Amino acid sequence: MSDGYRLPLRRWEPIGNSRAVVLAIHGLNDYSNAFASTGEYLAARGITLWAYDQRGFGATNAQGLWHGTRHLVDDARSMTSLIRQSYPDQPLYLIGESMGGGVILALLARYRPDIDGAILLAPAVWSRNSMPIYQRFALWLAAHTIPGKQLTGKGLGIKPSDNTDMLRALGRDLLVIKATRVDVLYGVSNLMDAAVKGAPSVNYEMLILYGKNDEIIPKKPTCNWLRNLADGAHTAHWDVVVYNHGCHMLTRDLQAAVVLEDIADWILGGREAARHPNTRDTQESVHSFCAERNS
Repeated sequence: MSDGYRLPLRRWEPIGNSRAVVLAIHGLNDYSNAFASTGEYLAARGITLWAYDQRGFGATNAQGLWHGTRHLVDDARSMTSLIRQSYPDQPLYLIGESMGGGVILALLARYRPDIDGAILLAPAVWSRNSMPIYQRFALWLAAHTIPGKQLTGKGLGIKPSDNTDMLRALGRDLLVIKATRVDVLYGVSNLMDAAVKGAPSVNYEMLILYGKNDEIIPKKPTCNWLRNLADGAHTAHWDVVVYNHGCHMLTRDLQAAVVLEDIADWILGGREAARHPNTRDTQESVHSFCAERNS
């Protein structure tokens, strides 16, 4: 990066000619390997995928520390620019999972990079405005009194995926962070605030994917965010897919094949070609889903 900080990179390329390029941004405590199965699938469809470890994650320096929203967004901007320079004649898309989706929303609102579209996988849109006041106060107090305290989430009964074998593999992966500092959680909240605030002004083709069984990014703030988008001026640019059996880690859940097919079709232009009525709702039913879940 411009300040000399190094971001580890991974790349998956098709055997023949590349039809499009994707830059993937991982979620909290994860790293670029999160997109291994996605990269393999897209490469088989003729799509090149690049992924990098964000600052403070994976194999980067000062792993486990929060480096600030501005750094994460600026890094995404630099990476997008470098990829565009390397592939000037191919469509370029961004994919962001959870926190990575929040980074992309903040990036698109702030810098408006030269891309053809973005795909958000369960984007981190749980802003402070959608949190109870006691939760906001507790987070602020902890961040300013015990910022280095590490939380594991054990005992909460929350599962990010229905793919148990994959979760066990993550537990054995030394580059996956297992305990999160309080000040990192506070920083992620700042990022989500920026992502939600800037989203209505984002004027890009977007594919938003969410699972009904997501236990990480709550349904209520997600639905509030989707309603705001639907009421905005750029509704035509947003394609929303809700998976009946989806969890948080959509591209690694047990029904990942369905999600990956949808992503590849959307990137390659066949956005209406493949429909899976047993596993997802149409955009028109998103309002019904949100009304049902928040009633």
